[in-house]
Amino acid sequence: MPTARKSQISLNDTPYYHCVSRCVRRAFLCGEENGKSFEHRRQWVEDRIHFLTTVFAIDVCAYAVMSNHTHLVLHVCRNQAVTLSTEDVIRRWHCLFKGTLLTQRYLSPATRKDLNEEHINTVRGIAEVWRKRLFDISWFMRALNEYIARAANKEDDCTGHFWEGRFKSQALLDESALAACMAYVDLNPVRAKLAKTPETSSHTSIRYRIQAARVGKKPKRLMPFAENSESDRPNSLPFSFIDYLQLVDTSSRTIQSNKRGKVTSNVPPILTRLNIEQEHWLTLTTQFEHCFKHAAGRVVHLEQYAHNQNLQRVHGRQNALRLLG
Repeated sequence: MPTARKSQISLNDTPYYHCVSRCVRRAFLCGEENGKSFEHRRQWVEDRIHFLTTVFAIDVCAYAVMSNHTHLVLHVCRNQAVTLSTEDVIRRWHCLFKGTLLTQRYLSPATRKDLNEEHINTVRGIAEVWRKRLFDISWFMRALNEYIARAANKEDDCTGHFWEGRFKSQALLDESALAACMAYVDLNPVRAKLAKTPETSSHTSIRYRIQAARVGKKPKRLMPFAENSESDRPNSLPFSFIDYLQLVDTSSRTIQSNKRGKVTSNVPPILTRLNIEQEHWLTLTTQFEHCFKHAAGRVVHLEQYAHNQNLQRVHGRQNALRLLG
């Protein structure tokens, strides 16, 4: 029996998660089938991901929209959701759903004055339920996948399941797992030979970041990188953009068949800091989903995660020892 989603998401262990959704109709998400192109749906997914970052208290660290599946690396901002006012929570939720008559009246100054104390308390109770959903990965993925499924079914003039069951989730327990997973996601199109370089891989976070960097800006819809060692880590990724860019570039050169073995010995600083050998890094950035199950990280973090989740076994111990040290 699959592990319950609520058991896989443990914010006490980590706020970072890798989520994968696969299409039940395979090539019908994007790509081409019987002479008909579905490539425009990639933009649907990317636009929806960007929009959801304005609603949920969840940051997007990396994403890749592939022909029959999607990858996202998400960061849950529980503290941000807690600090939102009742009005802010309702406004955000109403961006996705109609809400209730009471919450609609609460947002309008003209009608809020007519609400009595019992009505106000009811609204606050509803808002607290919605507040929890705003930092819930399951609700984020639901708002993404259901929207795409409805649009695709409408275009295909059909009904039924669009996605292959629920999304897969992996907890990223430390900086090593986070960096490896992000690179794995950003390099998906290169490995699939859909793009020759990371910067030309359409509908990926790495291309979005590079396009913004070329004009001296930061991407609005992605979690920012740390600018220096003193950065406030809860609000940024724990490594710099330059280090990550070098890391992805080196990894992309290594995994391309016509360039294997031609990478220079100048390993990016981040690999040195993470104490990961280049050969092991190649395995991580090409087989990440196969190396780990519900959680990824060094052995000590996997053991702590298993203890917190009351698991009898520590899944991925051998791969963690071999690949992450």
